[in-house]
Amino acid sequence: MSASSAFWVVEPGRGEIRSAPLGPLDPDQLRVRMLASGISRGTETLVFRGQVPASQHQAMRCPFQQGEFPGPVKYGYSAVGLVEAGPDGWVGRRIFCLHPHQDRFDLPVAAAVPVPDAVPTRRAVLAANLETALNGVWDAGALPGDRIAIVGAGVVGGLVAALAARLPGTAVTLVDREPARADLAQALGCAFALPDAAPVEQDLVIHASGAPEGLALALGLAGFEATVLDMSWYGDRPVSLPLGEAFHAKRLTIRASQVGMVAPAQRPRWSYRRRLTLALDLLADPVYDRFLDGDTAFADLPRTMAGLADDPAGALCRLVLYP
Repeated sequence: MSASSAFWVVEPGRGEIRSAPLGPLDPDQLRVRMLASGISRGTETLVFRGQVPASQHQAMRCPFQQGEFPGPVKYGYSAVGLVEAGPDGWVGRRIFCLHPHQDRFDLPVAAAVPVPDAVPTRRAVLAANLETALNGVWDAGALPGDRIAIVGAGVVGGLVAALAARLPGTAVTLVDREPARADLAQALGCAFALPDAAPVEQDLVIHASGAPEGLALALGLAGFEATVLDMSWYGDRPVSLPLGEAFHAKRLTIRASQVGMVAPAQRPRWSYRRRLTLALDLLADPVYDRFLDGDTAFADLPRTMAGLADDPAGALCRLVLYP
């Protein structure tokens, strides 16, 4: 057997690197050496803290997960690797896949999507988050000319803003409580506002802050008969909303978006693979390098995850690099 190592959440608040032996390679599999993986900050810190509700244990499983919530569990889904062995035409190619943090692993060919030559390895790690953002823009029904506010300038919110700003005639405002996010908004072609100064009467509001108070703010920014799309996942935290204020008078709609299903309008024609392939193609734009915010060595991942779980509002996409 070949040796490999993987990151596990052993119990809420504690992770470790464990041995992960690899058996013989099947004819329809690839053996992949990980180059870089990304920490999906919102979901993975909830997993690390053991905050996946029991009712969602099955729904929140990721591809190639091992173990069960709250732990021990091997979890993660933003991986870029180099194919070391497999069928003809694959060896030596960079691929993106949805796989936990592991230095070497075996993968069905059908689960691998080639990384375009124009996309650097580091930027390719963002594919899973950009796929989520793309699906959110579809779910929201964003249109040219819309006034759009995105509440929460983390990775997903920022990526949504980048996509929305590229629709003709849109006026996109990225709203966040961190003034430093103004530079990100400017780079993406958006306006920026602190919560107290966010524009109202918006045609569409997309919430991606991960905080219940962010969703309450989003409701206050929406115009008459507007849609508020919620892309945040709160784990086991209850969410209280001010539905007794102007919610009914404005005839607002709250809609959920989740990447596990292709948006309804695209679903008859779009497969998961087609959606992910588009996300990788879009990453040829160097503007997305603005979302890469710090590196950590794979061996240091247990300590890094503990730090991110204690400070969920900090960095954007933290890269995990492998020897």
